[in-house]
Amino acid sequence: MRTVPLLQSRYRIIGLYRNRESFKQARLHGIVPIYGDLDRLSTLERLAGIAEFVLHLAPPPSQGLRDTRTMHLLSALTKRNSHREILPQRLVYISTSGVYGNCNGALINETYPVNPGNERALRRVDAEKQVRRWGKRHHRAVSILRVPGIYAENRLPLKRLRENHPMLLDQEDSFTNHIHADDLAQIICAAFRYGQPGRVYHAMDDSQLKMGEYFDLVADQFNLLRPPRISRQEAKAQISPGILSFLNDSKRLENKRLKQELHVKLRYPTVLDGIQQAADDRGVSVSNF
Repeated sequence: MRTVPLLQSRYRIIGLYRNRESFKQARLHGIVPIYGDLDRLSTLERLAGIAEFVLHLAPPPSQGLRDTRTMHLLSALTKRNSHREILPQRLVYISTSGVYGNCNGALINETYPVNPGNERALRRVDAEKQVRRWGKRHHRAVSILRVPGIYAENRLPLKRLRENHPMLLDQEDSFTNHIHADDLAQIICAAFRYGQPGRVYHAMDDSQLKMGEYFDLVADQFNLLRPPRISRQEAKAQISPGILSFLNDSKRLENKRLKQELHVKLRYPTVLDGIQQAADDRGVSVSNF
């Protein structure tokens, strides 16, 4: 939804939906809705030849080692019929920095080998491979954005902070990476305009924070207590497996390619910039401790 206003001045936007609520939201934002379910290939026949540019944001299925949703989408886009025989000229796929697995805090660029540490990341690697093969086979420009933690004014861990959930001790904590949702929207637009064929880009800001530091920043800007810190051993019993899996992946991503090739100027260069803006938007006055 944040990307749509940035594209509407140049493109007629068609959005795939599979439930009534998504249909209403699409119409409300000036998107032409078309029904389709990426889990059911038979529902995607109308996608053939329908668009010159494709933005693929859908996550993989929740199980398995393959991303069958990407498989179905690419198959539908490639299918020809008597009315539409034109393949999309460009496709941008939104992947995740989770494909690298745990890098033990190393500073890495887009050439670093992927090493997925769980099935969720394996499905993302599979999707990337499918997209790249499709681009090469049909001589179409595809770009892959590896996205870390997305935050915005409506995507902050305020509930966890108010409930006093613990974070790891600083010496045992993992480096994490972030991007504001508004900046991700402009990065997507830049990828359509400047992305090089088959190229991977880190879609992230300039921050280099540990996860606990991120939570502390949010707490400070919203006048909440900083979360208590516990050891990794204690975390096994007190932090959910889903959250813990993210805390097990420590890496620092470079974003030079994002700036040099996509010519992106970040609206929120650091997490602090974005959180301060979110606090201002909510009328929060920061106390001095």
